[in-house]
Amino acid sequence: MPQKKLVLLLNANQEYIRHLQEEDVKKYAPEINRLFEAVTDTYMPLLWMFEKLEEDMIPFRIQMVLPPVLCTLLEDTVVQAQYVEWLTRAELFCTKEVKRVSKNKKVQDLAQKRLEHIQKCRADFTERYGMRLVPQFAEHQKNGCLEIMATTGTSLFMPFYKEMKEILSAQVETGLLAYKHFFGEIPDGFWLPDLGYAEGVESIVRAYGINYTVLDPRSTMLAKELPEDGIFYPCRFYNSLAAFTAKKIADKVLFDEDDGYAVNPVYRNENRDAAFDLPAKDIVPFIDNGTSRYASGCKYFNKSDDSQDDYSVIPENESEIYNPEEALAQVQKDAEDFITRMNEELDAASKVAVNTDFVSETVVINLDDLRHNWSEGISWIDSLFRMADKADFEFTSCRYLLKNQYNLQKITPYYASNLGAGYGENLLSNKNSWMMRYVMKASERMVDLADRFPTDTGLKARLLDLAAKELMIAQDSGWAKMLDEDISPEYVKKVFTESIHAFTMVFDSLGSNTVSTEWLTNLEAEHPLFPWMNYRIFSKKQ
Repeated sequence: MPQKKLVLLLNANQEYIRHLQEEDVKKYAPEINRLFEAVTDTYMPLLWMFEKLEEDMIPFRIQMVLPPVLCTLLEDTVVQAQYVEWLTRAELFCTKEVKRVSKNKKVQDLAQKRLEHIQKCRADFTERYGMRLVPQFAEHQKNGCLEIMATTGTSLFMPFYKEMKEILSAQVETGLLAYKHFFGEIPDGFWLPDLGYAEGVESIVRAYGINYTVLDPRSTMLAKELPEDGIFYPCRFYNSLAAFTAKKIADKVLFDEDDGYAVNPVYRNENRDAAFDLPAKDIVPFIDNGTSRYASGCKYFNKSDDSQDDYSVIPENESEIYNPEEALAQVQKDAEDFITRMNEELDAASKVAVNTDFVSETVVINLDDLRHNWSEGISWIDSLFRMADKADFEFTSCRYLLKNQYNLQKITPYYASNLGAGYGENLLSNKNSWMMRYVMKASERMVDLADRFPTDTGLKARLLDLAAKELMIAQDSGWAKMLDEDISPEYVKKVFTESIHAFTMVFDSLGSNTVSTEWLTNLEAEHPLFPWMNYRIFSKKQ
């Protein structure tokens, strides 16, 4: 009977949102908040979870994607200082909330818990972690309980560039250099952003010594050669790059509108936040008067009534008040249910497996989805490991399943993605398709520039390195997703347009042999992304 394995893969996303000027920090606070909220409610709780599991001597293995842009921002001293200031404002707001809701003891307890959470984040971030979270994740990888996958420099949707090998190579190489810089290791696995695969991508990835990647189920199941063991056993490309198949549970098991775990009425309502409901004057100084609002984390409602017509600041009925104890009890039930489901699926797979030593599933969970839809999601993951004795399978990561890499079945996967209806079509919707012609033209020009100036140094090299960084910022598919979902559309258009404009300025400056060193220096300070950047990685490949 084959062994049964489960890989839990947590995928983090982050666009390059960074501002130096105080007026810009205030103006674009909702966009900057995307990172600070993630640090407060996802990344630090994950670190605490790892630490507590180790302290309790509970063995675990988990896999993550921590992209270069996220790691760069987390290690940026400017961003770190801004986060500490954000925590200070959040603490002041929570303190005011504890007093404001004092007439309702249950609601006050929730406000107090949020205040204590913010205070713990501040203490740990500044004192225990020295304002550096990336080395903490790296340490858990060294301990063997965490495996971090590499990925592209920015979140490039690789199928769009399958005919532009120089662009793919530059993004892969940048991602690997970032991985070496942040984690001090050579990765085994490479994450294809948005699980976007098209024929030819595997040759670029494998050329850099990568051993495996993860594919969308459509890529595997619609392959020219039907995999003998479906999604339950890795396959390999014809160049021997191994491929695991993602188990997509988020849409159905976790977030299904009818019976997903996250929609249970006892869980916290993520759409109701004091910073959304209170008058503008009452949320100062957390959010400046007259600026766009964003979540504070002071959330008092459960999901029993998500009426859009309810404008009450705190729950009017006791049955609507979020109860953390009830939520935690439900988390235990949902964790147990998930383990039962996985037991049944892997049992069934093991009975029909064809001469395999194990069957496995790679469960991919987007951390943004957890944070925005299910605040108890981290507790649910913690419960899975604490209930491991009830599992008829072993938690592991992909690198430990590659002992027979060169004996895996060879397949030719199909073009697919985990976006849209399965093919990334939402990245070319009527809201964002205009971006593609600009970024494609800039990509062609970057390759041309790298070949025209192969040995330049000094000011020209600085210009070309800046052009490479600005192009990679513009290539990030996160901007197209934000536009498609109407998330900060004006801001996205501004950032994308400025990056394309900066690239064009470099292109024109090199053509006319004139440049403003002040402009160059200022933009280098504004976007200190990838300090190891060498524009020659865009040179044409033979």
